[in-house]
Amino acid sequence: VLGPSPVTIVVTSEADTWDIDTSPCPGCGQFVDWDKMPEPQGPAQIPRDVLGRPLKELKRLAREGCWARSHAGRARLYPRLIQQVPCRLVTPDALVYRDVAGRLFGKPSVSSHPLPEFLEGCPMPTYCLSPHGVTALKKILICVGALFPDITHSPLLPGLAALLLHYSEDEAQCFESLARLIASNAPHAAYIDQSFLAHQASCMTFGDLASKHCPAAHKLIAGAADNVLEVYSEWLSWLFPGLPFGYAVRVLDVFLLEGQKVLYRIALALLKQFRLSVAPAGLQGSDIKAELQAFVRNIAQHVTVDKLLERAFGIRLFSRKEIWLLHMANRKALVERGITVVQKRPSFHLAVDMQNFSSSTVTAQEMRLVWSWIPERFSLFPPLLLFSTAEDGCSLQRFYSCCEGYEPTVLLIKTTEGEVCGAFLSSDWSERKKSGATGGFFGTGECFVFTVRPEAERYEWVLIKKPELAKAVPRSRQRSPSPAPDSLLGSSPDSRSSSPNHLAVPSPQRRGRLSPFLAVRHFLLPSKTASMFMSGSRDGIVIGGGGGQALSLDASLLWGHTEHCETFDNPPLCQENFQVQLLEVWGFQRA
Repeated sequence: VLGPSPVTIVVTSEADTWDIDTSPCPGCGQFVDWDKMPEPQGPAQIPRDVLGRPLKELKRLAREGCWARSHAGRARLYPRLIQQVPCRLVTPDALVYRDVAGRLFGKPSVSSHPLPEFLEGCPMPTYCLSPHGVTALKKILICVGALFPDITHSPLLPGLAALLLHYSEDEAQCFESLARLIASNAPHAAYIDQSFLAHQASCMTFGDLASKHCPAAHKLIAGAADNVLEVYSEWLSWLFPGLPFGYAVRVLDVFLLEGQKVLYRIALALLKQFRLSVAPAGLQGSDIKAELQAFVRNIAQHVTVDKLLERAFGIRLFSRKEIWLLHMANRKALVERGITVVQKRPSFHLAVDMQNFSSSTVTAQEMRLVWSWIPERFSLFPPLLLFSTAEDGCSLQRFYSCCEGYEPTVLLIKTTEGEVCGAFLSSDWSERKKSGATGGFFGTGECFVFTVRPEAERYEWVLIKKPELAKAVPRSRQRSPSPAPDSLLGSSPDSRSSSPNHLAVPSPQRRGRLSPFLAVRHFLLPSKTASMFMSGSRDGIVIGGGGGQALSLDASLLWGHTEHCETFDNPPLCQENFQVQLLEVWGFQRA
C-alpha cells in the first residue's frame, strides 16, 4: 500500500464521484521510507473529473493543495498530468527504460556504473526515499544520461526525479514521466534546463526578476555580497534540495501544470521572506549564501507552505512569453561571452573591478550598486567610459557622437550641490534621428532612473510596479517570435498600431546587438505618457515624461531640471533646478 494507514475519502454528492482514485495504490510507495514521510494534510477531495476541468481551475486546485491530501491521489494524478505535457514525437517511454536498464544493469540490483557527467556539482536530494529508492533513483538518472546524451548540466533533474519516484509504481513509470518533462516542446514553457548555458541564463533571469520584484532584498544582498550573480546562481538549490519535502512536493504539484515560471515565483517569495527575517543590523560580515540556504532549510519556522504559495502567486510577474524573451536575451549575452551549450560550469566574477574602477562621479562601491540594478545580461560586461564633460567638454553634439553605437548606456550626473543621480538607458541615442526634429521618445521598459547620493534608490517603469495599468497584447495582435535569440525585437518610435493605446514599435536588429526586453509593443498602455523613456534633440535630452520630466538637460549640459513623471513615477531625483558639476556616460566593454 502507498501509506501506513487507510486514506479517508470524502464524497460530497452523487455527481462528485472519483475518477482519480485515492484508495491505496498497489505498487506505489515501494521506494519510500514511511517513517520519514509526512502524513497527508487532510481527507482526500480530488474530484472525479479533475483532468477534464479547465486549466485555470486545475491550477487553482493545485495551488490550494488539493493533491496534498492524499499520497495515493498524487500517485495516480502525476502520471496523467505529465501525459498531457506536449513533447517531442520520439520520446523514450517505460518500455525503452526497461530495455535499456536491463542491458545496463542486468539482473543484479546494485549498479557499478558511474553517475552521468551532467550531475557533476549538482546536489542529489533523496528526501524520504529508502535505500532501495536511492538505488532506483541512481539507475533512473544513469538511464537518462544514456538516452539523453545532449544533456550537459541540469541541477533540477535529480530533485525532480527523486520527488516523482515517491509517487511512482516502478522505475520505468518514473523515468517516463521525467523523460516527457525533459522532451517538452511547449511554447515558452520549458520545464528543465539541460545545459550550463540554459541554466546560467535562468539564473540571470531570476536575478533580473529579483531586482525588479524584491528591491529591498536585492539591495540587502548587493550590499553584503561581492558577487550578486553568484548568490542568485544558487536560486534553484533554494527549492531543490533546499526546501523540506512537504514544501518541495507542493511546489511540484503546481510546477507540473505551470512550468518554470512557478519556480521563479517560489524563489522570489523565499527571497522576500528572507528579507523579513534578517535582523535590522543587516548581513555585514556574514556568508549570504550560507544564510539563505539555512533559512530555506528552516522555512517552516518562518512561514507555512500555504502562506508561502499564497505570497508567491501574489507577485505580479509578466507573462510567460515575456520571461522567455528575457531568458533568450540573457542566453544571447552568455553566448557573446563565449559560453556554449557544452560548456562546463565556470566561475563568474562581478564585472566591476573594485580596485581598478575609477570615476569622478561615483565611488567603486556606489558603481557596484548601480551595476547590480542593470539587467544581468549587460552586467556580465565591465563598464567603459564613453563620455565625460571633464574630458570631452560640455557639448551636446559631442555627447551624441561619443554615445551613438552603444546600447545600453548609464548616465551619471553630479550636481554642484554634491548630489548624484542618473539613468539606465536601454536604447542607442542614434534612435533619436528617426523622429527628425520632433524629439520623439524611444527606448524600452528596461529604462530606469535612480539616485545615488545622498540616498541610493531606483525608479523603474511604472508598469513593473503597477502591471494592472496595462494589459498584455492579445496573441492575435502580436508577431510570433522565432525561438532564435537573434529574433528578439527592440523598439523604435516610428511605428504605431491601429489602436491609439497600443504603441507598436518593432525595429530591425543590428548584428551583435543584445536584445532589449519589455518592448512596448507587448502591452496595451493606458496612455502614451506611460512609455516616454528617452528623447534627444539639438536642444537637449529628456528622460521620462508625462506630467513632468524625470531628468532634462539643456544643450550646454550645464543646467538641468528634475520632477515627478508618469513613466517612472519618481520624485525629483535631486534639487529640482540644478547645475551640473560633472556628467559621465558609461557603456559596456564587449569583446
